[in-house]
Amino acid sequence: MTVSLTLYYAPGACSIASHIALQEAQIPFDVRSVALDAGEQRSPDFLALNPKGRIPLLMTPFGPLTENPAILEYVASLAPEGQLAPVEDPAKLSRMREFNCFLSATVHVAHAHGPRGGRWAKTASALQDMRTQVSNNMLSAFELIEQTLQEGPWVLGDDFSIADAYLYTFARWLEMDRVDTRGLKGVLAHRARMEQRPAVQAVLAEEGIPYSVDLKPRGHG
Repeated sequence: MTVSLTLYYAPGACSIASHIALQEAQIPFDVRSVALDAGEQRSPDFLALNPKGRIPLLMTPFGPLTENPAILEYVASLAPEGQLAPVEDPAKLSRMREFNCFLSATVHVAHAHGPRGGRWAKTASALQDMRTQVSNNMLSAFELIEQTLQEGPWVLGDDFSIADAYLYTFARWLEMDRVDTRGLKGVLAHRARMEQRPAVQAVLAEEGIPYSVDLKPRGHG
C-alpha cells in the first residue's frame, strides 16, 4: 500500500533522523525545507499544520504527525520488511523506546540549552551559565550512550534500527557543543558507520549538509 507522505525538515536539524528513516524504509515521500533562521516555522501557514512551530513535521493520510520518536516508529511500521523496529520482540522494542526517549528528553534538551537557551531564561548571566554547561551535560549523556554501544555496532546490538538514525542526529552536534570526544570511540565509530549507509548519504546530499566534521576523537582544543 502506498501512502502520501511529506516531511517538513530543516537541513542538519533534528529532523535528519526522520529523513533518514524515510530513506531507510525505501518508501515514496516528498520533502519541504523549512528555513528556521528566517522564522518560517512560526509562519501562519506552518502553524496551521503544526501549532508547536517545530520540525520535524510529517504530513500523513491521517493528518500532521510531530515529534521524532513518533515519526520514526510510524515510518518503521510502514515498511515492516525493513525491520527498522523490533516489533516482534517486546523487550527489545522497549529498550529501543527507552533509548529514543533518553535522546529526546535528555540529550536534545542538553544541547538546546546552548542555541535555544532563551526558552528557559532571559538574563545574560543565566544564558551564559546554561551555555557553559552544555559540553559537560552532553558529555555525561554520551558517556552513557558509549556504554550502550559496547554491545554491538548498533544501538540494539547487531540489529540496525530507527534508534541509530536518531542517535546519529545528535552525534553530529558533538563538535558544535565542544564536547571532549576522546572517550567516545564507540560513538564516533557509530557515526562513521552511519555515513557509510546509502540512505544517510542520500539525505546528506538532499539536505546539502557535509559529512561529520571530524571522525577522530578530540578534546576542547
